[in-house]
Amino acid sequence: MAPHARRFVSQGHLVDSGALTRILNLIVEEGADYEVVSFKLGKTNQDESQLEMEVRSGDAALLEGLAARLVALGCYERKPGEAVFRPAPREGVAPEDFYSTTHHRTEVFVQGRWREVRRQRMDGVVVLEHGEPVCRKLRDLRAGQPVLCGSSSVRLTPPARDRDARLFGFMQSEVSSERSVENAVRRIAEELKSIRTGGGRIVAVAGPVVVHTGGAPALASLVKAGYLQGLLAGNALAVHDVECALYGTSLGVDLSSGRPVDQGHRNHMRAINRIAEAGSLAAAVQQGVLGSGIMYEVIRAGVPYALAGSIRDDGPLPETITDMIRAQEAYERILENASLVLMLGSMLHSIAVGNMLPSWVKAVCVDIAPPVITKLADRGSAQTVGVVTDAGLFLRGLAAVLLGSS
Repeated sequence: MAPHARRFVSQGHLVDSGALTRILNLIVEEGADYEVVSFKLGKTNQDESQLEMEVRSGDAALLEGLAARLVALGCYERKPGEAVFRPAPREGVAPEDFYSTTHHRTEVFVQGRWREVRRQRMDGVVVLEHGEPVCRKLRDLRAGQPVLCGSSSVRLTPPARDRDARLFGFMQSEVSSERSVENAVRRIAEELKSIRTGGGRIVAVAGPVVVHTGGAPALASLVKAGYLQGLLAGNALAVHDVECALYGTSLGVDLSSGRPVDQGHRNHMRAINRIAEAGSLAAAVQQGVLGSGIMYEVIRAGVPYALAGSIRDDGPLPETITDMIRAQEAYERILENASLVLMLGSMLHSIAVGNMLPSWVKAVCVDIAPPVITKLADRGSAQTVGVVTDAGLFLRGLAAVLLGSS
């Protein structure tokens, strides 16, 4: 019998989610051994299964490393010890053995009981604030702040598969350009209606392709109808939205005819200049300079928005946040308590937002390129439903379904 052993528990939909297979395969692949102490199989869609097992290895270091990986799969110590918190040695620096967070719902064993970690996100640390565990970014650590170390007192709850197959069951983990877009639009529309009726929050992450493909009027109409409670984008979305509203072009191409216009390459710079002259997007709306488009409806409805700058921006517009840290913080504030995030034709912003979301927040990524959706999953945002289609086509279809029957 191996001299080192630890006992773990895991519960949830272990069989149909594939979690049980991943857990046992990991143990074998790492060269350890296990004994199933008990296994209770859920009998209905609502019932969870429960596994208790003892994991053994002759190598204490191997077992310690394996334990951390089992925790990431939803296992936890049957008899956890009190969580270990060590002081941050200095501002923005954690102890060497700090626990790096995932985006799954997380609990920490503190003062004799499991306590849920607040403000959950991936790639952070857990600190104690007023006796409660809270997720923070490394850069926000203060010298001396207690930081969770090790994973032996951590319990994760990966999201369960949607067994009712409403929205997030019908396309689970699939990326295909051959799936019916109309079917996807209809089901996503049902989800958005349900969220709006229940008082939830829908946030959109949109790239300039929304304007280039003629989707701006549809997205603006959804904002006006109350289907959006937050907008995240780069400088380019707002620039080309304003260009479209003022001159009827996007990147100098007439959106009604699809043809380039004479001197059209100047139009996005003219748009920036008009907004700069007004002082801001909000001022342009107030002054009557800007009278239509996504940004017009967002400002009129009081929907919070953040425009994050990049090194390639023209202008940028007065509201564009050029400080990366400030832009991240603005995104996070708008994403707080989001129910669903619509990611529309923006790979970089979509992946960035995916990294900020807890795994229980639903996400829909619409992009003409399948690798964008695959990259989101590879980066950990496995809760994302992917729709491979033109963003403008998708938005027009979504607006037709929602506004035709609302």
